[in-house]
Parts: sequence; structure tokens; C-alpha cells
Amino acid sequence: MSNRIPATLIAGDGIGPEIVEATLAALDALGAPFDWEPQVAGLAGVTSSGDPLPKATLDSIRRTRLALKGPLETPSGGGYRSSNVRLREEFKLFANLRPALTIVPGGRFDKIDLVVVRENLEGLYIGHEHYVQIDDDPHAVAMATGINTRAGCRRILEFAFEHAIATGRKKVTIVHKANIMKALTGIFKETAEQMYEQKYKGRFAMDTVIVDACAMKLVLNPWQFDMLVTTNLFGDILSDLVAGLVGGLGMAPGANIGADAAIFEAVHGSAPDIAGQGKANPIALMLAAAMMLDHVKRKDLADRLRRAIDATLNIDMVRTGDLGGKASTSEFTRALVSRIRNG
Repeated sequence: MSNRIPATLIAGDGIGPEIVEATLAALDALGAPFDWEPQVAGLAGVTSSGDPLPKATLDSIRRTRLALKGPLETPSGGGYRSSNVRLREEFKLFANLRPALTIVPGGRFDKIDLVVVRENLEGLYIGHEHYVQIDDDPHAVAMATGINTRAGCRRILEFAFEHAIATGRKKVTIVHKANIMKALTGIFKETAEQMYEQKYKGRFAMDTVIVDACAMKLVLNPWQFDMLVTTNLFGDILSDLVAGLVGGLGMAPGANIGADAAIFEAVHGSAPDIAGQGKANPIALMLAAAMMLDHVKRKDLADRLRRAIDATLNIDMVRTGDLGGKASTSEFTRALVSRIRNG
């Protein structure tokens, strides 16, 4: 019986192919068990088949139920929707998991170890929007409808609570705006409090905070938080804020997880302005690959990869330009692969 694990690989746009190549080199050095099915998406998908998410790519993810993807660019014009949003909807990837851990010490914020869990399919991101014409202005009024369901709240909260227990988190903070959006985010807060009382009390501490106060507290004293759990829009904003505490999106991996599939990604953009120049920092995608290894129960390999990244940055002092170093993407990758093989 083979221990190999089929997985879809999407190189993505801009710097995507460079950071994917670097990440594959690290995974190969680890002896990671993935059998890759290369597919295209984003601008490459439009070029090859007229669709940012070609049928072959979707079919591959349906088969493998597992994917690693570089950043995708949504083509401007032409009515194209975000490929990332489409992937979440297509595979019902209801949980967005965004850890933030300080790797390079000595910054404005140090020793950060936070996880943001964001609901991925509901809220204001369902895209129910329309304009109302008044007189000769077709866009006189803009309207949007947000929807949160009890079932959707339970689903993401159960995922977050179980993840907190499995990873030893001591406190879970529910982020909401129930003082103003009493129904839309009140249902999220209410469901969290009910579930905590019924099943999770005593297994970790839980508190609640209004989203604007949370943003302020994250800047003043981020160490008071352990795990943040919130709805779609607030999670989108706060997960980027938290990434800023550890050096920016170049250090921020992400996972989109559903009942039947999981997609792991760097959450930064495709950075076409530096594509092909060897300047890209591949760490976010490498950390996403470590999360992917965790997901398939190969925490041993995931931890080896994380330790090698730490040693390459902080012992060997090999860093790309965004981290104050001079290493190219390939130079950093070679140093990391050496660390994996010899460390």
C-alpha cells in the first residue's frame, strides 16, 4: 500500500512559479509524501482556457481534496470574480486558518504567537449586492446584504474550538460587532457563548470583544490574545493586521479548510512588479506547506521545515530583501535545503 498522497499544485501568477519552485525544493529535501498534479489558475487559466479556474483544475482538486497554490491574479475587466472566492465556494471551504508567529526577532512586536480563524462563506462576502437608480444616476444607492446562519456559525466555531484544544491554545476570543449589527454578528456571538457553555467550558478560556476595540488592543498589546475567531469581513481585516505584527504578508501562510477539501496558500498577492527577478520571499508558501503537512498528519516533517526556516533566517542569517537581507529567492532556497539535509 502506497503512503503517497495525491495533491493538486497551482503555481499561480507573478512570483507564484518562483515561490512554488522554492517550496517544492524544500518539500523534496524533506521527503514529503505528496504526488503532485500540476494545474493552472488565475491569469494562466485565462490564457490556456479562457477561465481563471479551468474545469481541469477544479476536477483535480475534487479528486485529490488537497491543494497547494501560489498567488492568483484576478483579471481586470471581463466580469471575472475572484478565483480565491470561487474556490472557497466550490469546495465549501468554510474555515480560513491564519497563524502568525514571530520568526525574525527584534521587530516592533516580538514573540507573537496568534491564530486567526475566519468564517469563509457567509457574512457580507456572499456578494448579494445591487444598485438602485434615482433619476439619471444608475448607481445612486448601493446596497449589500450580509447573511450569517446558525448552522454556519456552529460549523466554524466547532472547527475553531476543536483546533484550540488540539493545538493547546489557552484562550479563544470571539470578535463581533453585536452592539451595532445586533442580528448579523449577534448570532455569531450568541452561538459561541451557547456552545462554550454546553460543551467547551473549562477546556479553554473564552471571552468576547468588539471588532474595533480588538484592532486597537492588537496594536497596543497583542500578547493578550491567543486565538481570534470571527466572521468573514472582520477576519479578512484582522488577519492582515496580525500578519503585520510578524513582518507582513511575506511571513503569513493560510489554509482554507472544508469538510471535503483543503487548500493551502501564501496569502500575499502575485507581485508582478518583481516577478522573475529573484527577489520574492518564499517563506509564506513554505509555511503554508508546513500547515499542509500538519493536515495530512505529518507534523514531524512540518516541524522540521519550520525549524529549518528559523535556522536559515536566524543562525545562517540568509534573508531576502524584504527582511533586510541580500539573498535572492534561489540563494535562500539553497541555504534552506542545506539546513533540512544537514540539520
